[in-house]
Amino acid sequence: MEVKIRTDLDLLQRCLMVVLWSFITSYIVSFVLWDFHTWNQLFLTVGLGASLLQSSLQLDIEDKAVLITGCDTGFGLVLAKHLHSLGFKVFAGCLLADSDGAGASELRNIGSQSLNVLQLDVTKEEDWSKASDFIKSKLSSSSAGLWGLVNNAGWATFGDVEWVSTKNYNRAMDINFNGVILGAKYMLPLIRPAKGRIVTITSGLGRFAVPTRSPYVASKYALEGFLDCLRYEMSSFGVKVSLLEPGNFIAGTNIFNEKFVISQADLMWSEMSDQVKKVYGKQYFDKKVAVMRGYMNNGITDISPVINSYTDALLDVFPQVRYQPMDLYFKVRCIIATHMPEKVYELLYL
Repeated sequence: MEVKIRTDLDLLQRCLMVVLWSFITSYIVSFVLWDFHTWNQLFLTVGLGASLLQSSLQLDIEDKAVLITGCDTGFGLVLAKHLHSLGFKVFAGCLLADSDGAGASELRNIGSQSLNVLQLDVTKEEDWSKASDFIKSKLSSSSAGLWGLVNNAGWATFGDVEWVSTKNYNRAMDINFNGVILGAKYMLPLIRPAKGRIVTITSGLGRFAVPTRSPYVASKYALEGFLDCLRYEMSSFGVKVSLLEPGNFIAGTNIFNEKFVISQADLMWSEMSDQVKKVYGKQYFDKKVAVMRGYMNNGITDISPVINSYTDALLDVFPQVRYQPMDLYFKVRCIIATHMPEKVYELLYL
């Protein structure tokens, strides 16, 4: 076990809640036992100390093995290299591993026995079955099992509800939601003996909705509910389930790019019925596409907060249920969407 002092908005949020509840509790207690300031100081000291401790204690890596999905690009590719550099035994699942994709080739070129690249399309049961068998064959007989499953693979598109094809809705659900279910079913037999971790990326858009993103938002809302259920069920086995809810890191990943946005827009417009085209109009459609292009270019380019949150979720002695690597704008928006009346959120953001 080691101590890693870190400061982030998650810790700040917990500390602010401690201050609030210390004030309220001390005020109530002072009616019976008097001396508000003494009680408030006691509650603040204990609460803030516990919050800092929760964020600082981390496990030793030792011989921990982790499977990461979606390692072809973006978060997954960087995370696989990062965890390997820390000393994890990494199984990197790549969609294009068997066709020599760029990400898979980059990981293979590292040439390490503790970094294995697997063919893994998260929507295919046969790929999960083969991955499970391969991991079993690589884990030593003395190993407790697989320490972590990192569900990182994802897919996103955009468009108003009447524009998006059912094919794209199904694809978003298959990759972002059903793929996580398959991962849990195939990997839990390996994770339970280790009392390990399941860490899954959802999104800030798993906590609040925005127009023109319904395929992505729907899949992330579904994930939030599924993972809460899984967390409750796994608690008796000592398996910890954590969620990552990042802000806008599109600019730092390859989930959206200029070519993809334009191709999706052209495809949506060509498949749209004449009636829907007439109702919305090309000018309105182009305006929404321009918003997506701006959203793509205005996000955070430094993805290290996400990589650090993934790592913390795997190693924290007291892992958070939700990690939120996001800037202050997204953090405040998330709090307002979660705790304030819906009308307040709509007036401020929509």
